[in-house]
Amino acid sequence: MDPAKAQVPGGRRRRGEVTVAAIAQLAGVSPPTVSKVLNGRSGIAVETRDRVEALLREHGYRRGESAVASPSVEVAFYGLESHLAMEILRGVEQVVRDRGLAVGFTDLQGPSPGGRRTADRLLARRPTGVIAVNSAFRARQYEQLIASGVPMVVLDPTGEPMHSIPSVGATNWSGGIAATRHLLDLGHRRVGVITGPMEYLCARARLEACRGALDAAGVPLDPALVRHGRFHFDDGALLGRQLLTMPDPPTAILCGDDLQALGVYEAARLLGRRIPDDVSVVGFDDIEVTRWCGPPMTTVRQPFAEMGATAARMVLQLAVGETVEPARVELATQLVVRASTAPPPA
Repeated sequence: MDPAKAQVPGGRRRRGEVTVAAIAQLAGVSPPTVSKVLNGRSGIAVETRDRVEALLREHGYRRGESAVASPSVEVAFYGLESHLAMEILRGVEQVVRDRGLAVGFTDLQGPSPGGRRTADRLLARRPTGVIAVNSAFRARQYEQLIASGVPMVVLDPTGEPMHSIPSVGATNWSGGIAATRHLLDLGHRRVGVITGPMEYLCARARLEACRGALDAAGVPLDPALVRHGRFHFDDGALLGRQLLTMPDPPTAILCGDDLQALGVYEAARLLGRRIPDDVSVVGFDDIEVTRWCGPPMTTVRQPFAEMGATAARMVLQLAVGETVEPARVELATQLVVRASTAPPPA
């Protein structure tokens, strides 16, 4: 008989009722070994850990109420981006402090002292719940977090996640439409686009939103005016220079995020081009520095603090055994018009 099914009369197993002992029997290891895997302890062979984690996922293991959890919600980043992280953490903290919980954070891309995986160290703290900020998260990282049985919600500024975990995102398509229509209303018809990596669904959504808005206005997007890069300042500077030095340059550049847009600012400065007199620039995210740069940047605001707060409320629901409905929440983006956009030069 399947040890997992033996936990429920009639051989029927409901999610969450499989025991550590049953997983241990299926894996051919001792229950303490399974506990070590669940708690992120070291000293387990890689093959054994992988086998136990696979069984935990397969049988839908959830920690029982007797498990001792740390009174905290952990926010796990993969590549800590400070311009996003502080707002997200601020939103999470606003929710969990009222429940007497603390907020911790972990960068799963960071170094692991002694060869111990970073996710192991996170799970060793046995948090009440985990919010995984999906910025190029690896599937292996998700698998380990899911297998732990710790309640988890994904906060994904890069686009809708390709899995069934409850998640929070933003309306990237609507933001791209609003930004493009703003440029069209100002009279721009030759619009350049610097987009993010195409493996990010948000980059695809923003690019296709721009394309759709231009098509609807009868001004198809010129493929020669589209550049693909990372969401980095350096890429914005390099690709912005390429666009601005074309024989017939765009009169406006729509960027995949604010860091790229700041790179375009630098490219324009080095080329002696004025913003917005010679070229209009639009970013995406509304990080804090956009209101201080010269000129202040027109951008699309993602509500990172509200996204963090929403994810925190969802993970706390999961922690007490409640079902989260809806499992996918998208918060509205908003166009913020500042001084980096103006009608095209005559």
